[in-house]
Amino acid sequence: MTKVLTRRPVFGWAMYDWANSSFATTVMAGFFPLFFKQYWNAGVDATESTFHLGVANSIASFIVAFMAPLVGAIADKGRARVRLLGLFTVLGAAMTASFYLIGKGDWQAAAWVYVLASLGFWGGNQFYDSLLTDVSEEHEYDLVSGYGYALGYLGGGLLFAVNVVMVTKPAWFGLSSAADAVRWSFVTVGVWWMAFTLFTLILVRERPTNEPLPAMAAIRAGAGELWSTIRHLRGDRRLLWFLLAYWFYIDGVNTVIKMAVDYGLSLGLNQTALITALLVVQFIGFPAALGFGWLGQKVGPKAGILIGVAVYAGICFYAYFLNSERQFFTMAIIIGLVQGGVQSLSRSLFGRLVPPGRAGEFFGFYNLMGKAAAILGPTLTGVVAILTHDSRLAIMSIVLLFIIGAVFLVRVRLTEEPAAPAAEHG
Repeated sequence: MTKVLTRRPVFGWAMYDWANSSFATTVMAGFFPLFFKQYWNAGVDATESTFHLGVANSIASFIVAFMAPLVGAIADKGRARVRLLGLFTVLGAAMTASFYLIGKGDWQAAAWVYVLASLGFWGGNQFYDSLLTDVSEEHEYDLVSGYGYALGYLGGGLLFAVNVVMVTKPAWFGLSSAADAVRWSFVTVGVWWMAFTLFTLILVRERPTNEPLPAMAAIRAGAGELWSTIRHLRGDRRLLWFLLAYWFYIDGVNTVIKMAVDYGLSLGLNQTALITALLVVQFIGFPAALGFGWLGQKVGPKAGILIGVAVYAGICFYAYFLNSERQFFTMAIIIGLVQGGVQSLSRSLFGRLVPPGRAGEFFGFYNLMGKAAAILGPTLTGVVAILTHDSRLAIMSIVLLFIIGAVFLVRVRLTEEPAAPAAEHG
């Protein structure tokens, strides 16, 4: 195992997760939603500022979902996935650092910069995911994918921990206020993201599966190849079943992640305790993602995902009876044990289904499904909450997504069954 993870291309690839997870933790999950509401929307009604944030997220998701398959196909034809990963990283890191320059009350600028930063994050992730098939062999996918998520949890958690200390103790860093500390936290994310991506850009190379085309020829060929990919998806039941399964269960995973802190607040739990629980998830996720990579090698990625999905369903039942910060921490620990595992084994399983030389475009559809899966869960929990006036039943309703996803996933066959022998004629 150690020999695989210390190979230069594998280490360089996994370091991208270390690099860009700082955006996922400090910006997306941590400070941006709070700072957007309290600083850039200062004096704006709370419901209006929530609407502003929702619109920004929706615009970013729409752009990513629309462009992902096409850009992936173009990258495959031009053998440009590493270069495009670097380009999207520069965009995302630069935009994140530029949050420092946006003044109080300027929510419009903050929203557009967030859209561009998110575009850099999700665009870079698409090519990072697809490069799994370039740095490892098929029998290594589970372990290597888990290694990437493990380093992501560790790297993102370390910087987020530093940023939390900056905000809670700004004087220790020579800063005048918590607001200044948040602004400088955005700068640290941009620098961290760009600096550690250099490992990826230097150490990772794409496998030569086709002769690279010039830029304009790659665009024309990529656009044509996209329709071929859509036809391929329609005719490949394994890919269709997996993408349907992924759509449902990953939406459940994402909804639990997004709803956990809000659910804790609705129960009256302390905000500091909830942020600490978020850090707990990061650091438990480091060894757990590695463990799931090993589990995927032993029992197969499909079985590993089903185990994780079953645990998530149990988490929803547990959350229904949750009443204390201690119980919330227990829930955070359990989430940390399976969150990275479900995500990493999903990536490695999909990598097994992708035709050679077309990883960029197919992982474009993979990321498209991940972004499209940001609709069902929040809508389901919102409708249940409105109809029942019970946030506990709302969190329980997410179990339905895990059940549907598991049913579809069971239908995915990783290897074709051998054909029946022909009858002998006498």
